[in-house]
Amino acid sequence: MPADLPPNYPAEWDRNAALRDGTSVRIRPIVPTDADGLQDMVSRMSRESVYHRFFQVKTHLEPEELEAFTKLDYDDRMALVATRGEQIVGVGRYWRDEQTPDTADVAFAVVDAEQGKGIATRLVRYLTTYAQQKGISSFVASVLADNHVMIRVFRNSGYPMRREEDEGIYKVEFPTAEISWFGQSDEIDEQRAIAASLLPVFYPSAVAVIGASREPRSIGGRLFTNLINGNFTGPVFPVNPKADVVRSVKAYKSILDVPGRVDLAFIVVPSRFVNSVVTECVEKGVRGLVVISAGFSETGEAGAELEEELMETVRNAGMRMVGPNCMGLINMDGAISMNGQFGPLSPPPGNVAMSSQSGALGIAILDYATELGIGISTFISIGNQPDVSGDDLLLYWESDPSTDVILLYMESFGNPRRFARAARRISKKKPIVAVKSGRTAAGARAASSHTGSLASLDAAVDTLFRQAGVIRTDTLTQLFDVTSLLANQPLPQGSRVGILTNAGGPGILAVDALEANDLEVVEFSDELKTELSALLPADASVTNPVDMIAAAGPAEYAACIPVLLASDEIDALMTIFIPPEPEGADEVAAAIRDAASQDHGEKTMLTVYMSSGGAPPLFSSGDERIPVYPFPEQAAFALAKAVEHQEWRQKAEGAIVQLDGIDEEAARQIVTRSLEQDGAGWLDPDDVEALLRAYGLAMPRSAVVASVDDAVAAAEDFGGSVVLKVISESALHKSDVGGVVLDIEGELQVREAYAAVTAAVADPEGVLVQQYVEGGHEVLIGMTEDPNFGPLIVFGLGGVFVELIGDVAFRIHPLTDLDAAEMIDEVKSAQLLAGYRGGPAGDVPAVREALLRVSALVADIPEIVEMDMNPVKVDEPGKGLSVVDARIRVRPVPGAWLPSRRDVLAEL
Repeated sequence: MPADLPPNYPAEWDRNAALRDGTSVRIRPIVPTDADGLQDMVSRMSRESVYHRFFQVKTHLEPEELEAFTKLDYDDRMALVATRGEQIVGVGRYWRDEQTPDTADVAFAVVDAEQGKGIATRLVRYLTTYAQQKGISSFVASVLADNHVMIRVFRNSGYPMRREEDEGIYKVEFPTAEISWFGQSDEIDEQRAIAASLLPVFYPSAVAVIGASREPRSIGGRLFTNLINGNFTGPVFPVNPKADVVRSVKAYKSILDVPGRVDLAFIVVPSRFVNSVVTECVEKGVRGLVVISAGFSETGEAGAELEEELMETVRNAGMRMVGPNCMGLINMDGAISMNGQFGPLSPPPGNVAMSSQSGALGIAILDYATELGIGISTFISIGNQPDVSGDDLLLYWESDPSTDVILLYMESFGNPRRFARAARRISKKKPIVAVKSGRTAAGARAASSHTGSLASLDAAVDTLFRQAGVIRTDTLTQLFDVTSLLANQPLPQGSRVGILTNAGGPGILAVDALEANDLEVVEFSDELKTELSALLPADASVTNPVDMIAAAGPAEYAACIPVLLASDEIDALMTIFIPPEPEGADEVAAAIRDAASQDHGEKTMLTVYMSSGGAPPLFSSGDERIPVYPFPEQAAFALAKAVEHQEWRQKAEGAIVQLDGIDEEAARQIVTRSLEQDGAGWLDPDDVEALLRAYGLAMPRSAVVASVDDAVAAAEDFGGSVVLKVISESALHKSDVGGVVLDIEGELQVREAYAAVTAAVADPEGVLVQQYVEGGHEVLIGMTEDPNFGPLIVFGLGGVFVELIGDVAFRIHPLTDLDAAEMIDEVKSAQLLAGYRGGPAGDVPAVREALLRVSALVADIPEIVEMDMNPVKVDEPGKGLSVVDARIRVRPVPGAWLPSRRDVLAEL
């Protein structure tokens, strides 16, 4: 600790900080004796870095500057220094604005040799948290427009930014209260670290194309041409051992021959040469790679070995790699203007970030986005994704101020739990729209229970997306339909829709499509009808839809749109136009666009333009972009997805419920004993009953018997009607083979039933005699373990027809109270529990509690791999439920925990 500390020195802010390169620096408040160290730091900074910090060229600090910079009150004026040994390597400071004391100006500087390691990012976070405690709510930084390093730092820090450019200077403002640094979870730290690690990929100061070709139609030639024609703001170095010049640019034999710094290398060489090229990139100090080359894991075992060698080099060097087997990336930010892909198109700039696992499909995606006028912030083709994955990109885009909507084309998940954790947080701020291929039955797993057969891989994906707030579409067309709306309009605040059309038929189609998607075409009030009638001919209809008739032109649209958008009777407006003749179409398009550009608050507006020639480009020109669709059905689908997403955002966060009446130790003993005696497999009926009872899940009285006389005795002991069920390894679904007889009473019936059920299979091991539960609603509650997604918990209509009907809902474990309630509501047959058409109601709270108890059981006993409670008889309200039949399969668990069960990162 420095000597001669001022009396108000905040010693608690003296600490070590780990950096992304694995080293650490000491961060502490500045003291007056740091004057010499500060002067030394300035002398070690480049002329460019000094200019970016002080907005003028300086070789040293004047004595009065040193005094002002080091003698502070630690309240209105504060500075933190980062030190390595005795040297100061970075400084971050603020000074409170006298006119607005809750605001402070802020500045940062790091010596050139230490830049890119996260020092400035750490200083931003520490200083931000300190300022919070001093009543400062926002920071303002003045940054020169060409100071890309500092702009990256603010972007990387994870805070929302507002920036205004004035005469080449950015005013970057961000709230200090947005995120508190100390005590933050590893999730936030992970996001920041990943985002920082990808900055050399998306914001390189200089790039090299290794394999740049003089042949313009080759991949290396097209990629190099795109970078040059895209006006990349830094130097682009072609590397080609057989060429002296590529497109009039001096070429180099090796990356090691390139002068100066290279942040990012695009590699377009045969796969057998990639590893040696990457080794040279490591020696050069390249920080990011985009490996276009194919011939790796996608080709088989030999390629997979080559890819693993490549990854070993990348990991050891601390680099980030996109690909291999990808088409490249694009960053449309004007500060970088990087078109680093080999496709033929460059999309317009905008606020949509895109990722594609398929390179070829990526070309088509860019083509379609360009045609639809969807503006792109960044696009990346991730290929085999052994390093940079879709999960990483989500974390990067979370803090990217240029991105408002995220699009994903996915063929597989890198880490489903990591994806879900990030997506759930990001979707609250930025919509994520995804197409996940592989929906067919070919991807389903073979299973041995009702629950397992229902839980296909696609069910797991669908469940993950639903819980994480990801908008899933089935086709690329739907992907872009939804994106066009989200990128250009505010999210609808409700489901009420108004329709304005010049033709009755399309208006009817729109009503059908909207209502089929659970949207509400409301009846307008008399006041609104009167207002619209005054603007339209007498033969127009002013109900909803508003049919202005075919003669309606620009004037009618211009008059009616503002009225409808101003109405509090709708949340969204769909306008429909069919050109009755070629002339005048552009005028109508302009009228719709201009009317929509007026301030209409939170209303969402979209247009259907029904013409084989497509919509005029006027809809996507200017500041106001109106999403346009060729048919009402597409518009209704997009709007419905936007409404669903807004409803997901607005709903309360669920909570994990702590339940009474749970005996974890007893359950643990049951499973441990069974595994020791019988190994992996299905638990015996007695163990199933005991295990469920340990978690408050009641079953009727039952007994396992080995003879008909024992069966008669058990039935007499229970009294009343009983059920007999054969116990057999081969009878997975006992009712399918005649292995169950219901509602029997008396010795004769028991003996007949015993003979029937044991004769139904070739391998009877015994018979379960159980009390018969009469009446009630039959439901299914179960669980199956997905190797990637973890436990899936299912609820649905019970009984023997569960697979046939398929009316079920899934959630990924663990369940919250909200998850349990939503699962019941999603199942159509759950209306029976509410007393459908005067029928008896069921005890819905008991069902919710049973779902939560199953989730708790799964959490505590990871050995459970599959569980099927079917049927569960739900009694009338207040009388609970009874698990009539249940099967539980277990297997040993190696180690202390299963990755699919415990998200350790989230628990740290």
